[in-house]
Amino acid sequence: MAYGQTFPRWRVAAGDHWASYTEHAFVAGLGDGTLPRAAFLHYLAQDYVFLTHFSRAWALAVTKADSLSEMRLAGGILHALITEEMPLHVRTCAGHGIDEAALFATEERVENLAYTRFVLEAGHAGDFLDLMAALAPCVLGYGEIGARLMPKAGQTPYREWIEAYGGAGYQGVCVSVGALIDEAVESRIGAAPETSPRWASLCRTFRTATRLEAGFWDMGLTP
Repeated sequence: MAYGQTFPRWRVAAGDHWASYTEHAFVAGLGDGTLPRAAFLHYLAQDYVFLTHFSRAWALAVTKADSLSEMRLAGGILHALITEEMPLHVRTCAGHGIDEAALFATEERVENLAYTRFVLEAGHAGDFLDLMAALAPCVLGYGEIGARLMPKAGQTPYREWIEAYGGAGYQGVCVSVGALIDEAVESRIGAAPETSPRWASLCRTFRTATRLEAGFWDMGLTP
């Protein structure tokens, strides 16, 4: 999946870190069903806390937006996170005796702290485009992972997770976010972004967020 024109360029700029993230052993375990259930539940608890901060980052995107179209899409993603993605975590964990109050009270691992605070700082210190560069590895990376795992989703106990990110609904979100990023790039730094002094900084932000995503998977394997 290309998800626009900017995202493929950022993927290239991330170098080997992109494969370390999207082809991580945790991801492979989701795909073939060998991931231990305890590791998955540990990840879900941490990811629930992550998503609370991720939601705040998308709320920040609304305030950083320069147009109504940017505001609408950022607001729509915020709504989806709170009403669709987080409830998926709640449903899954509830089946294993972990209620939503326990999820919300989960103590953050340092890997989680590092990633979420990096994203929020990118948004607070920079503009809408800086924030998009920090958010993109998660949003679009999960779309890429879900799409790749989708053909064999029925053969793994993690089918619901895979279908959540590989299904048409989330793939549509990724296409929309990719287009949003392209529009934000063109409106802020022009039609030839690689020639802008800001380009290297945006690539660096994307690359750092990608490294932190890989670290999040590492954390998932060490309950």
